Amino acid sequence: MHPMLHTAVRSVREGGRVILMYFNQLDRLEYSSKGRNDFVSQADVEAERAVLDVLTRAYPEHGVVAEESGNRPGSEYTWVIDPLDGTTNFLHGFPMFAVSVGVMRGEVLEHGVVYDPLRDEMFTASRGEGAQLNGKRIRVSTTRQLAPALLGTGFPFRDLTIIEPWMRSFQSLLPKTAGIRRAGAAALDLAYVAAGRLDGFWEFGLKPWDMAAGALLIREAGGLMADVSGGQGFIESGNLVAANRYIFEDLRKIVARSAS
Repeated sequence: MHPMLHTAVRSVREGGRVILMYFNQLDRLEYSSKGRNDFVSQADVEAERAVLDVLTRAYPEHGVVAEESGNRPGSEYTWVIDPLDGTTNFLHGFPMFAVSVGVMRGEVLEHGVVYDPLRDEMFTASRGEGAQLNGKRIRVSTTRQLAPALLGTGFPFRDLTIIEPWMRSFQSLLPKTAGIRRAGAAALDLAYVAAGRLDGFWEFGLKPWDMAAGALLIREAGGLMADVSGGQGFIESGNLVAANRYIFEDLRKIVARSAS
């Protein structure tokens, strides 16, 4: 395991430890609103602090893009951190949330980790080295058509101006697939695509920390990702389509038509 990936794994375990501690006392947890349907809790803040403590001790010269504490410029490497992806789920005791950490060298994703502390599932990837779940190699699914495919998505809850194109995509895809799931934690959704649990995923209005680690997992597990136009600007645009190589283009085209 690459030293940076090893450090990322240690950091998300520390973040997960904090999250589980608060998960057992949700009735006493304080939280506030950052915006419409967008919450931050003590667990988010302290989990991010725990993650950053590990990362900055190991790599004090690196930059950081973190959901709660913001951006800090640094050297050629940048850590992209979501300390608690699925905060609304967490606050309601709904068991779908994760810690996500990715590292980029310039614009290139180098390493990524998505950790589900409730299930103790650690999804890891390094560029060119494949993707793993708890140390075992994972691959995207081999579903060859949309009809039997199970897709994941997310509601554009932060920006309701994009709800209409998302609704068009949902209405177009629902009758063409075996089902669509909305779990409320994009990082886990992407990890599930990498592991073959979902055949594809799309969402509009994501943030870099929602996607960075999961995007690398999918790529290293043999999947494809793009923005709706087919380019690789999804980190910047926040609009992402991901799937195995058999159904990817069909999925992307339907989403693209809906978004136009």
